Amino acid sequence: MQQAINKKETTMEQAMKNVYFLSDAHLGSRAIPHGRTQERRLVNFLDSIKDRASAVYLLGDMFDFWYEFRLVVPKGYTRFLGKLSELTDKGVEVHFFIGNHDIWCGDYLEKECGVTIHREPLTCEIYGKEFYLAHGDGLGDHDRKFKFLRAMFHSKLLQRMFSALHPRWSIDFGLEWAKHSRMKRENGREPDYMGEDKEPLVLYTKEYLKNHPDINYFIYGHRHIMLDLMLTRNTRLTILGDWINDFSYAVFDGENFFLEQYIEGETTLG
Repeated sequence: MQQAINKKETTMEQAMKNVYFLSDAHLGSRAIPHGRTQERRLVNFLDSIKDRASAVYLLGDMFDFWYEFRLVVPKGYTRFLGKLSELTDKGVEVHFFIGNHDIWCGDYLEKECGVTIHREPLTCEIYGKEFYLAHGDGLGDHDRKFKFLRAMFHSKLLQRMFSALHPRWSIDFGLEWAKHSRMKRENGREPDYMGEDKEPLVLYTKEYLKNHPDINYFIYGHRHIMLDLMLTRNTRLTILGDWINDFSYAVFDGENFFLEQYIEGETTLG
């Protein structure tokens, strides 16, 4: 009888744990001067939630550039990868969504770190609520140049051609391309929120919601803005910000959903 009670208490305790969402760290970016500090802050955050998390969803662009050769992966990121491995070893689900900067993930993160890779948007149930999760690139954005580049990067033929290059050139090329892309923007930042009638992810979500009215939460990365918007009485849209300037994340405890910022030494995590 006592064993049954203890098992029930353990199950209830696990069910009460939080689910966390974050995106867009762009680790390794040559356009970010505080890269080591940035990675350390991200690792410290993950360490601080490891005992209260049931799952962590990383919604894309965690790396500024990532390419896996058959026997080679990019240099660096050891603290981050080690922390992901620690989380999954503890039984925390870690879901890794590819973004437009880390498209070329193979099976390394799955095999070595125990994460689950998602290559497409995911609709799932979390504590009885319906979630639509995606990085956000290509959703509602009609920019022809971006759509062309996205199609190129997803091309299996071009990926095989790229893998024929030596890593000393290909990795350097990828990091420089990503740096150039960021530095073209004013102050290296994404444009500010454009409003409900112009923001591509908001327009996409409103259209998608017409045929999927049961979804409670739409959560995206990609835009590097913090946005928490009620679309209907029961539907909420969140864009997660980033881990370059905002150090932001969302947390869901089964009843409440919050978009927060992590400040080392000050933030008290629930």
